[in-house]
Amino acid sequence: MDRLQKYIINNLSVLFLSIFLPLFAIASVIFLIKLATYTAVIQISIWEMTKLYFFILPEILFYTLPITFFIAAVLSLFRLSTDNEMVVLFALGIHPKFIIRTLLKPAMLLSALLAFDFFILFPHTTVLSSNFVSYKKSEAKFNLSASEFGHSFGEWLLYVGSNNSDGTYGDVFLFNKDEKEEILIGAKKAEIINDSGILRLKLSNGEGYSYSKEKFSQINFKTMYINDTMSTDLTTYRTPLQYWKSEHRRENKKHMFITDTLLSLFPVLSLFLVAAIGIVHVRHQKGRVYLYLFLGIVIFYGATIALQSILSFYTIGVVALTWLLATYLYYRKTILARF
Repeated sequence: MDRLQKYIINNLSVLFLSIFLPLFAIASVIFLIKLATYTAVIQISIWEMTKLYFFILPEILFYTLPITFFIAAVLSLFRLSTDNEMVVLFALGIHPKFIIRTLLKPAMLLSALLAFDFFILFPHTTVLSSNFVSYKKSEAKFNLSASEFGHSFGEWLLYVGSNNSDGTYGDVFLFNKDEKEEILIGAKKAEIINDSGILRLKLSNGEGYSYSKEKFSQINFKTMYINDTMSTDLTTYRTPLQYWKSEHRRENKKHMFITDTLLSLFPVLSLFLVAAIGIVHVRHQKGRVYLYLFLGIVIFYGATIALQSILSFYTIGVVALTWLLATYLYYRKTILARF
């Protein structure tokens, strides 16, 4: 029995890799095209694009692995059927439930991996990706360059005399005016500093002038910070549970929680359907496999998405139990009745 289980698992592994790699490549290209749209707003290097790709990698794996397992499991049983090996197994007294038990181990392992990916890794990578994009957007607002027209810097008007090779700026002037006071600051050197998501301007070796109807004042300084001119909207959390319980984008996370929980369970819930579709009589049932594969994926995903607006979190239990019962009845009618 151990040899037979290894033989089935080996067939499943070969098909799994041959299906997973093209699906993973296609999904990666789609997500990279999506990431490329960020370049219209922010400037990112090849390394930063790679970091963003690693941030979305758990999401890519989550949406490709369940489908890959379902297709690979069905096709591995279908291959055994077309080679007449399945007929030999049943002739030797092997019960169909042995096939289910053999596939149950990798299905449970995959479901556990998907659950860890979704509940643990996904919050971390989502927050990291969101904060990275927010930081780059805020940083882009400080894309200063030497210009005769100057720049807007929060409530300040900013003029940059020159761009230095080390990323700093030379001969910088800032001007601010309100109803009661006018302020002019000049510095020989300035640089942008990001401190925990707060972007600020550090001025070195300069003078500041303040003028109002009542007084005129002047100061010399070696270092001055223009603080809180613009902040980066960063998301913070300590644990994955805190992420899922937070009110930020509550409705979106609700739909994501329901959908991804069911997708995590999909490999285990679909084992009866895998056997019912994959174990065939080649002469009479060969043409149905690919159609049923497509219908199985579409119906499960469609029910998962369509029922959320009606049943809310009850969708998880209703879809899981209904799918398990329906596929078992179909398995019992098509497989157990004959073998």
